[in-house]
Amino acid sequence: MTSVLHCPARLLSTFLVLLALPLLAPPAFAQEMVSVSGKEVNMRSGPGTKYPANWALSRGYPLKVIGRQGDWLKVSDFENDSGWIFRSLTSRTPYFVVKAKNVNVRSAPTTRSRIVGKLKYGEVVKTLERRTSWVKVQHEGRLRGWVSRPLLWGW
Repeated sequence: MTSVLHCPARLLSTFLVLLALPLLAPPAFAQEMVSVSGKEVNMRSGPGTKYPANWALSRGYPLKVIGRQGDWLKVSDFENDSGWIFRSLTSRTPYFVVKAKNVNVRSAPTTRSRIVGKLKYGEVVKTLERRTSWVKVQHEGRLRGWVSRPLLWGW
């Protein structure tokens, strides 16, 4: 009689463990980001040098990894254009690209702080520090300051 009573409890505990497993595993939807490490790198239409180059990307340009084939990464950018780049030509150094027409760079992470410069659509900036809704960036080694996070794409 006791084994019959323990059976539902065992089933319940097994069910709860199986239910909790997805919470312990890393999320499958976590996006991997890379940036271009060379001065100018070709983004190709396929995973190899025999494929034509669709674009030339400059150092720091951030990309989202959406696939892999051998030493090649299938990537997409902030405009959702996709292509292939050789893995050794990428870096884990975080960068952002400006996705708004004109962006103010500020002295502190608030809209009330002084504007120290401006950025334009498509400009690439190095990530120095992240806050919830602001990012401290550096552009071409000169301009440093804070930009509102929704105006940027990258990491």
